[in-house]
Amino acid sequence: MKNLFKIFFCTYLIVASLYELKANTVSNSLYIIGDSLQTVNGGKIPYFTFNLNNSFSQKNAIIELNVGDSLNLWVHNTDTITHIFDIKGIVSTNNSILAGDSINVLHQFNTAGLYLFYDATNFPVYSYLGLAGSIVVKDHNHASFFWNTKEHQSVWNTTLTTGGSVVWNNYQPDFFTINGLSHPDIITDPQINIVGNVGDTILVYISNTGRGMRSIHFHGYHAEIKFSSKYPNHVGRSKDTFPIHSMETVVLQIIPDKPGEYPVHEHNLIAVTGNNFYPNGMFSITNIQP
Repeated sequence: MKNLFKIFFCTYLIVASLYELKANTVSNSLYIIGDSLQTVNGGKIPYFTFNLNNSFSQKNAIIELNVGDSLNLWVHNTDTITHIFDIKGIVSTNNSILAGDSINVLHQFNTAGLYLFYDATNFPVYSYLGLAGSIVVKDHNHASFFWNTKEHQSVWNTTLTTGGSVVWNNYQPDFFTINGLSHPDIITDPQINIVGNVGDTILVYISNTGRGMRSIHFHGYHAEIKFSSKYPNHVGRSKDTFPIHSMETVVLQIIPDKPGEYPVHEHNLIAVTGNNFYPNGMFSITNIQP
């Protein structure tokens, strides 16, 4: 028995050592940039995003790490006003980033999951206006897809960026996006539309950085909850529809049992519209080959 214990303990030390060797310090930068979101009907509304470089994209940055990695992150404020950077539930900088200034954030991520970074200035004003992105922490090498879901009541974007105020509980959004896009433009983003083969293990990372409740519905397949920021006790549940509260995240695992092409969409049909036109909202496709 003692010999078995020694073998087990030595094996544990070897595996632990190999794991430590794989852990890295990942250096990255985020740039806070204000510009505009081009909506599905061709209009534009004021919008901010976190970008991986100093060029504006209406798709917020996604930072990918492995379990055990340390993130060395510089956050640069290119805007003309002060912003605050937080990682929800993990890092609260408690420091304002003045216009033209930067801060450095260091943190080691030891638990797989999906974490939100966002601007806490006058919350929820600037997260609503776009400043909320995702940190993906993996413990696998499977195919992965990334959704940052959001919605807007377009006139509010102008109101808030010009110093006005809104009544948050009187919210009637008219545009709904995944990664800054609405259908049919969603089809052009390979990080959204799920592809694979029968028997593959597929992970879908979904963030809700909007103010409304999400209800993501899968046709054709059930998915298993692998991570839930709000309800950790839901891990292991398998179903086809997943509610996600505002500023919360889930990680879903799909192992397709058959080939086919099936829609994935918001179960609230208003969220599948854009400017009241269907299906110009949160609507994507799963395409599984034999």
